[in-house]
Amino acid sequence: MRIDLHTHSTASDGTDTPAELVRKAAAAGLDVVALTDHDTTRGHAEAVAALPEGLTLVPGAELSCRLDGVSLHMLAYLFDPEEPALLAERELVRDDRVPRARAMVEKLQALGVPVTWEQVARIAGDGSVGRPHVAEALVELGVVPDVSGAFTAEWLADGGRAHVAKHELDPVDAIRLVKAAGGVTVFAHPLAVKRGECVPESAIARLAEAGLDGIEVDHMDHDEPTRARLRGLAKELGLLATGSSDYHGSRKTCGLGDFTTDPEIFGEITRRATGAFPVPGAGGRV
Repeated sequence: MRIDLHTHSTASDGTDTPAELVRKAAAAGLDVVALTDHDTTRGHAEAVAALPEGLTLVPGAELSCRLDGVSLHMLAYLFDPEEPALLAERELVRDDRVPRARAMVEKLQALGVPVTWEQVARIAGDGSVGRPHVAEALVELGVVPDVSGAFTAEWLADGGRAHVAKHELDPVDAIRLVKAAGGVTVFAHPLAVKRGECVPESAIARLAEAGLDGIEVDHMDHDEPTRARLRGLAKELGLLATGSSDYHGSRKTCGLGDFTTDPEIFGEITRRATGAFPVPGAGGRV
């Protein structure tokens, strides 16, 4: 089995619609794909409706968190999307996205960049607007060569000249909320240093004590020594070790299935979940 547990669609900052994503996942030879858009489950229904036969969808989300001043992402799988407390927190994050993006546009304009809110809104489309959409606007304007070039101290990285903070969950609270909603939590790309500051291993141990289920080990932003280090840490802390592409369509260079999760690990994730179930494909209706 080929299992990719971290992908994004136009419901957040990917470039493929949920329907396009699941069709591409099947074409890429995947057996299981998780849709984990940022702080939203809005793309799930479309993905289910289009799900090809032979492909299983894992409903999920990537939650925005912050610990000791460091931003981090928590993958949540198979939770009840209508559980009130977790839903309220996701809505707080979502409602903060537009004013945050507008504030980043204003900072960029003050720095002499001719970006407009209309441009960013066009790029975001129906998705939840975020930094990648602002970054793509900078690419369109020729300010930076690519999206990753915008995530620097000069522009949009945490603490950068045009960065604006957003509402983020404490990861311990995120773990508690997801568990209360019957879900499973995996710390996404925990040592992706190229993205900015990462929490120390001692913080991962604290999250494990709080009930964290796993850490994402095999990821494009982890080199081989980092993966080996994380695999050892997962074993030491009793955490599940996952792998996934973090696919964003054309917005990133990674492809669906570039990194995958061991079927036994996936089986354990499904055994622990009580809030929702993986959805087997029935041939697709859209």
